[in-house]
Amino acid sequence: MTSDQQAATHASVKSLMEDLRRIVGDSQVLHEPAMTQAYCIDWTRRFGGPALCVVRPGSVDEVAAVVKACVAAGVPLLPQGGNTGLVGGSVPAPEGPPPVIVSTRRLSWIDDVDELSGQVSVGAGATLGNLQRHVLAAGWEYGVDLAARDAATVGGTVATNAGGIRVLAFGMTRMQITGIEAVLPDGSVISHMSGLAKDNTGLDLAQLLCGSEGTLGIITAVRVRLHRPYGHTSVALVGCSGYDDALQLISTAVSGRLVAAEVLDSTCMRLAHDVGGMRNPLSGAHEVVLLLEVADGGTGEGLVGSALEERDAVLGVDGREIARIWEYRERQAEFFDALGIVHKLDVSVPLNRISECAAQVRAVTMTFDDVTECGIFGHLADGNIHVEIVGPRADEMSVDISVLEIVSQFGGAISAEHGIGRVKTSHLGLSRTDQEIAAMRSVKSSWDPHGFMNPGVLFS
Repeated sequence: MTSDQQAATHASVKSLMEDLRRIVGDSQVLHEPAMTQAYCIDWTRRFGGPALCVVRPGSVDEVAAVVKACVAAGVPLLPQGGNTGLVGGSVPAPEGPPPVIVSTRRLSWIDDVDELSGQVSVGAGATLGNLQRHVLAAGWEYGVDLAARDAATVGGTVATNAGGIRVLAFGMTRMQITGIEAVLPDGSVISHMSGLAKDNTGLDLAQLLCGSEGTLGIITAVRVRLHRPYGHTSVALVGCSGYDDALQLISTAVSGRLVAAEVLDSTCMRLAHDVGGMRNPLSGAHEVVLLLEVADGGTGEGLVGSALEERDAVLGVDGREIARIWEYRERQAEFFDALGIVHKLDVSVPLNRISECAAQVRAVTMTFDDVTECGIFGHLADGNIHVEIVGPRADEMSVDISVLEIVSQFGGAISAEHGIGRVKTSHLGLSRTDQEIAAMRSVKSSWDPHGFMNPGVLFS
């Protein structure tokens, strides 16, 4: 780049920064590295890169104005919610033009619950936990829940079609969305937030934006479906000889409404003790441990006693006992993270092949000389498992690729909840055909012909 080109670029950037400050205010444009660092590296501490600045708009109009200013300046945009992703989709790439990160955290409003429709409208920056507490106070429940509930934003969970621990009861995020508001790559605003139960007036843009990972626009608000709480529950932690044994137990030990069925392998239970200081509540060690939660009024009667009486198991029926049992599952990421940088693989596998796939993942993973730990936990009943690998360098991808290839061989998906991001773009063909990828690319090209919106995410 010549000195004249550098001067022109500097002037263009300076002009853009001035425009952004006029739009959102000086305090809402962050550009010092000490202030932007947390926005530029993701939850895994493995992925990230430089940003031109971080902008924190407080309204949909400000988001639209920010988008128009960046597009006019030829600067890419990166939408970001709570930045709890695992695949680099919410942070800049290490190479290429630094983007403007558009943080939606100030869009945190939550409307009153619409009692007639059982719905509520919510800003994209509201955290999942705040939404859950808000609707629970009104006698309702939101169907998506996950361990990062107090950091993950509603808009981010929509952009990635998050799943979590209540998929069995309520389905993925996609099933909760009844309306959406978003700013498109040209700065125009689409808003369809009526939440009508029947609305056959063309393409459902909310469903198209759900799972698009910020590549088609910036989600600014959503309207979501609520559910009546299923009441008090009972929770059991049961030792099993393997994944097939655990799956069989789900079908024989549950007589009430199954709310959750989670699995932890022996490595996970060992780390709960060694790292978390939690004692093993079971009398012995097991290949896998199954966590079952059943809606039965908190009586324990939703779990078939005859199916558990010969098992090494513990039962929780009051709030304190249930919370203590759930800690073994919900703190797993914390336990692994305490060991260093963790390679986190979020995948799904057909139920009848989980046992064989998990065994092969562990066997192949442990052949890598630099791997010190490999553990598997996740949502057993819907086939979503999380593979946690400790040892390899943050930028070493060999073990990650091996796991994704194994999952593909077993007919699984290389992403179950966190999306493709930047990390898995080159491997999308393991789960999607060339024709499917071409169709998705055509949508991206139509909505974002200049490629300004989260470039490098989803598609390589």
